Amino acid sequence: MSVDLVVAPCSHEAAKFAVMNWHYSKRMPVGKMIRIGAWENGQYIGAVIFARGNSPTLGDAYGVSMTEVCELVRVALTEHKSPVSQIVAKCLKMLKQHNSGLRLVVSFADPAEGHNGSIYQAMNWIYNGQSEPSWQWFHDGRWKHNREVTSGAFGKSSAVPNYKVLPKRQTLGKYRYLYPLDKAMRRQIEPLAQPYPKRADVGEMESRAGTTD
Repeated sequence: MSVDLVVAPCSHEAAKFAVMNWHYSKRMPVGKMIRIGAWENGQYIGAVIFARGNSPTLGDAYGVSMTEVCELVRVALTEHKSPVSQIVAKCLKMLKQHNSGLRLVVSFADPAEGHNGSIYQAMNWIYNGQSEPSWQWFHDGRWKHNREVTSGAFGKSSAVPNYKVLPKRQTLGKYRYLYPLDKAMRRQIEPLAQPYPKRADVGEMESRAGTTD
């Protein structure tokens, strides 16, 4: 049976449903987002979300401004027949068509979740090494990134007072992948490419990760 795969902009509510039910984080990103839903044979199977990302310097190392770069922050899918790489590729095509000023997409694979970025490798993204390890703090029943407790996810008013007394742990650096949206951008970042990490690398990193209470 053939699969009719369609991607199109979706509502915040639809994207949130996908993230809360089908993504390991169970959390919607904050800030300005581009939400693209996916349907197979008319059945909603999830959403792919692009956003500004957590860092205001996301594009600095690649010579692009914040208006020229975005981050792929969520791929939240239920059971589906189409390869994930095909779904993401169609979403990237739509992203480019409707945002002509964008030149680069960045995404991160989290080894703490057992991910090495195999989807990006299948799509020929450029692997650019790991981000620096960071700290997380346990608050309100979950581990929160250092920026969230110190600056607040929604501004200073939502920062956590006296967060330094909370249990903390050091996180693994995430695998960074780059997807150029034009030929000039690809030529510019290709010299930055490093060998793709393997599944075995993820297990080795997990064994080195430490937790401090």
